[in-house]
Amino acid sequence: MNSRVDRSSYATWWWTIDRPAFILMLALMTIGLMLAFAASPAATGGPLTAGDFRYTSKQILFAAIAFAILGGTSLLSLRQVKITAAIVFAVALIATALVLVVGTEVLGAKRSIEFGFFSLQPSEFLKPGFAVLAAAVIADRQPMRLPKPVITLLLILPVIAILLKQPDVGQTTLLIALWAALLFFSGAPLKWMGGLAGGGLVLALCAYLLFPHVHHRIDQFFNPTEQGYQTGLALKAFAHGGLTGVGPGAGTVKYRIPEAHSDFIFAVAGEEFGLILCGVIALLFCLLTVRLLLRAADQRDRFSQLAGAALATVTALQAFINMGVAVSLLPAKGMTLPFISYGGSSLFAVALTMGFALAVTRQRPQLATREHSLLQLLGARA
Repeated sequence: MNSRVDRSSYATWWWTIDRPAFILMLALMTIGLMLAFAASPAATGGPLTAGDFRYTSKQILFAAIAFAILGGTSLLSLRQVKITAAIVFAVALIATALVLVVGTEVLGAKRSIEFGFFSLQPSEFLKPGFAVLAAAVIADRQPMRLPKPVITLLLILPVIAILLKQPDVGQTTLLIALWAALLFFSGAPLKWMGGLAGGGLVLALCAYLLFPHVHHRIDQFFNPTEQGYQTGLALKAFAHGGLTGVGPGAGTVKYRIPEAHSDFIFAVAGEEFGLILCGVIALLFCLLTVRLLLRAADQRDRFSQLAGAALATVTALQAFINMGVAVSLLPAKGMTLPFISYGGSSLFAVALTMGFALAVTRQRPQLATREHSLLQLLGARA
């Protein structure tokens, strides 16, 4: 325990961060490690072949690195958060473009770069980078030649083009939703939001017409007589688990679910631990989102308000989409469950996202943290 009169760096950090939000993050990460034990045998074996726990050991290592990222990022000042986010966004954008050249193709899509021990999906890091960078642009008090929403649009357009080339419609949808949420939080007129909604429908129609896998998944979702293979197995897993689950390691449906350790790990939770754990996971995400939004609303500078709200929103949207797909409320998408799904890229990116959120919502009683304009920051680094 730390006393409030303790002036050490650790004590100062502990008493200024949002401790309830931090504890909720650790709780979700702990559940993720528990489910890694449950899902690893299914991902490495089958109903008639013994699996192993190689994914579990990797996830423990990834979780340790993610914890360091989360804690280290939460120490940053507002100025350092802006600079770090700009660097992350630029590097992630370049790496996402490189995926098209050197990336590994899986099921007709190139989304990651193999490094032997693990594969890196750079597009995961575009979300926290863009959330903070766009918030910095919109909150900047310095006049700019172009309207600030237009500048944020120019930031996201190359991202959309590269992601659709991979193709990765899920990440594209999430980034566009994040951009729209930022404009909404910044007080954009309702007619602009209506125009964005119309534009989103047009883009969705284009994705439906241009990408065969999107066409197939949407047709399958709206066809009451046809059920997707993965979604059908996920629903069987929930039905098998019932309220309390069949018990740790006793699941059987999980062995037939593709990507049980990542995209459909929520179904593994439902089968082995039941509706109770699924409800706890959903509740933890709700509490974390509401807590971060309220904390962001209490901030005194506009950048912290916008960045905190955007970072909370993008994590909540991703969790909602993953869980919605697992219970057949949404068409199938290849999207991980934050903090819980297996994978270094996903875990590192969400740790960075939440680290930024803790940093921008820290208590700063002497707000000697004067708000630096984005132009000043870039000029200082030139």
